Amino acid sequence: MLLNGIKALVVGMKKSGLASAELLARHGAAVRATDLKPLDQLAEAGALLDCLRIPFALQTPSVFEGCELIVLSPDVPFDLPPLVEARRRGVRVIGEVELAAPFLRGRTIGITGSNGKTTTTSLTGHILRDAGAPVQVGGNIGTPVTAMVELSRDDGWNVLELSSFQLETISEFRAHIGMALNVTQNHLDRHHTFENYAAAKGRLFETQRSGDFAVLNAEDPVCVGYAQKTAATPLWFSCLRPVAPGASLCGDQLMLDGELLMAAGDIPIRGRHNVENVLAASIAAIRAGVTRAAIASAVRTFRAVEHRLEFVRTVSGVDFYNDSKATSVDATLKALEAFPGGVWVILGGKDKGLDYSLLRGPLAAKARAALLIGAAAPKIAEQIQGSVELVDAKTIDQAVTHAYSHAHPGDTVLLAPACASFDQFRSYEHRGETFKQIVNQLQSKE
Repeated sequence: MLLNGIKALVVGMKKSGLASAELLARHGAAVRATDLKPLDQLAEAGALLDCLRIPFALQTPSVFEGCELIVLSPDVPFDLPPLVEARRRGVRVIGEVELAAPFLRGRTIGITGSNGKTTTTSLTGHILRDAGAPVQVGGNIGTPVTAMVELSRDDGWNVLELSSFQLETISEFRAHIGMALNVTQNHLDRHHTFENYAAAKGRLFETQRSGDFAVLNAEDPVCVGYAQKTAATPLWFSCLRPVAPGASLCGDQLMLDGELLMAAGDIPIRGRHNVENVLAASIAAIRAGVTRAAIASAVRTFRAVEHRLEFVRTVSGVDFYNDSKATSVDATLKALEAFPGGVWVILGGKDKGLDYSLLRGPLAAKARAALLIGAAAPKIAEQIQGSVELVDAKTIDQAVTHAYSHAHPGDTVLLAPACASFDQFRSYEHRGETFKQIVNQLQSKE
């Protein structure tokens, strides 16, 4: 991609937008920047843009005029009217991942899915790093892809978590190993239909080439469908039956390409869905040249990602778990599945157009009560009414206080909201940190 002298606009001034602006400037583009917020409300943006001498303007329809390339941050909808008009005029509109693609050296493992991608991305990076491979991890977690370019190397691996927002704009970006863990309802407020959402994730496999690998969930019909849309070789994983080529759970043993990998009981992170994550990561790792023994050894030392079924503490016999990253119904279902019962589950936040009635059966089977918080509380209450006791807690503080005061030893208080965080918090990380702070201040009942 030739950038020298090109008139470029970067939309969105969070981490990925700033990294995009920096890459564009480094390659000689004439860069402008925009955001819906004024510059004094954007942490770090002002100093960097000033240093790079990049002009900034508030986002209005006119700011999209007079450019040849528009680079979107992941949280900027692709179907904004000014972007539709820009594409009609022939302006190229891409995302941050696509911008990075021509400059990223080495080989790439791209991981997508509605749930589990942060854990699986972190785990895959951990396995490769533990085996001594040169690797960097980023994308939708941690470091933006454009910020990984400078440290990328020809003999290295780039392990990337990739969201539907990042994938919907790719055309040249290529994952040498692509991975789809599952595809269930999420982000319907952005993509409008499930089909659009699934298609966005499917772009990861449509841009692969012969000789690449597509690691797919054999029990997810959408993931199975991706095998028909890729030039890559499909590799399968399943917790329900033997699959080949790929990895599966047979009894309590994990099998990789027909040979024993490790016992399921040796996996240190909780939940059946994490067995699937280990299976998927192991397939990618062995194709990246890591031995079975090294994979198993690394898995045994892996610890849960923060805000993903993260154990916080036990107080007076009551366990507290932080799964603030459970921002979809399916993620909450997987969290509930990890516990035998006696769960006080905190639900709510900003609705993403999801169907909460799917929680009814698991709540009836596993939960003592659902403690509802945030803007989505009325909708959730309407859709799960009658399945479990409902508590209109309004805030996380009140939810934790109520659950702890009514819980018995052996019970679990679980933050697994099934919603985005943006009604009451800056991010799911902020929500999880708040939960942990409240829990860590609890006094013993004794």
